[in-house]
Amino acid sequence: MLNEWTALACKELGIDPARVDRDLILDLTKDVAHGVARPAAPLTAYLLGLAEGAGTAPQDAVERLKTLAANWGEATAQTLTGD
Repeated sequence: MLNEWTALACKELGIDPARVDRDLILDLTKDVAHGVARPAAPLTAYLLGLAEGAGTAPQDAVERLKTLAANWGEATAQTLTGD
């Protein structure tokens, strides 16, 4: 079902399905859902799409987001305290 959905969604949006690394995106959203919050996962996928559209390499953006999710507690504390 996921392959069919991906193919149909890509066709609808005019995206080459070969450009979609489904497993990379699912792995990222899993890390975000477990490390940050479940609702952050689809939002992160959307932000990843915006970043790619703006010219950021997807692999680079994914690695940066995965690092951010893994360090979420520390990143939040630093943001809140300004340290």
